[in-house]
Amino acid sequence: MTEQQEYFPTRYWQRLADGRIQCDLCPRQCRLREGQRGLCFVRLRHEDSVVLATYGRSSGFCIDPIEKKPLNHFLPGSAVLSFGTAGCNLACKFCQNWDISKSREIDTLADRASPQRIAQAARDRGCSSVAFTYNDPVIFHEYAIDIAAACRELGIKSVAVTAGYICAEPRAEFFNVMDAANVDLKAFSERFYRKLCGGELQPVLETLEYLRHETDVWFELTTLLIPGENDSDEELERMTTWVVERLGPDVPMHFTAFHPDWKMTTTPSTPPATLTRARQIALRNGIRYAYTGNVHDAHGGSTYCHRCATQLIGRDWYALGTWNLDSKGRCRNCATPCPGVFAATPGDWGRRRQPVRLAG
Repeated sequence: MTEQQEYFPTRYWQRLADGRIQCDLCPRQCRLREGQRGLCFVRLRHEDSVVLATYGRSSGFCIDPIEKKPLNHFLPGSAVLSFGTAGCNLACKFCQNWDISKSREIDTLADRASPQRIAQAARDRGCSSVAFTYNDPVIFHEYAIDIAAACRELGIKSVAVTAGYICAEPRAEFFNVMDAANVDLKAFSERFYRKLCGGELQPVLETLEYLRHETDVWFELTTLLIPGENDSDEELERMTTWVVERLGPDVPMHFTAFHPDWKMTTTPSTPPATLTRARQIALRNGIRYAYTGNVHDAHGGSTYCHRCATQLIGRDWYALGTWNLDSKGRCRNCATPCPGVFAATPGDWGRRRQPVRLAG
């Protein structure tokens, strides 16, 4: 089958007076002539419309712990079938998955699977959810939505790991079928988004407020802290204060460590002390659940009751230890509810990472 035969129709675009077609999926609004691709690489103009070139194709599947997304308050300990495609609608110079998200090769997509097959594979392998990750699922909007719908029919949850860079109408359709999300809040300055991501902060903030106030999607935030770029006390103060004021104190925040990669190979790795400092700032400003990530920090990775400080969920990397939640997700010591989505008992997937092939 040729690549052309695999093109999938999309809806979010409009014709312009100058003959170009504007893609209206994300705030970038790429304006395309025949044969041109958007910055994301996977949406292009073909036969006078915008089509998706990666429907049904993946860079690979893997069963992960849900904590790796990272989601600490969504079915802890459970297994999630994870996959991505190729391309991205941001241009982050520090991308930690650049071999996938920055790929300009359709051949990167070595695995194939229909939405129904993915849902069945998750169910058959004991996964509680499917995660759209490794690259941003916003750009394979139609494929992700169809998979989420197939998963819902089988009782499988859907998780979006995304930068939240999407326009209002497609955003509503996308999150209508998602059960959980981890949103990358990459920084809290327009300067950072423009200089290092080739995008804007404001649309991401709008997505976050939409999720909090107009959906039932459980979501958590992740910020990759890069030395000298987004790790100052002043920026962390502004970010965490905004989260408390606009999203509320119960949205978990993950502060994770950068390592030199892609176009920032001379920037040093994030010191663990920076993550601890960020976590302390968040807690001091009213965030009830703040975590460190990409480092071995059992204390910073564990969940504590915001009222009595009992350790509710102990974590060592992605493996669960202590479990002090009752069957209704309340602290066993003081009965304070812990916000999130919890099963009656924790999962036992542990730290395993299991590659899966679905093609054939």
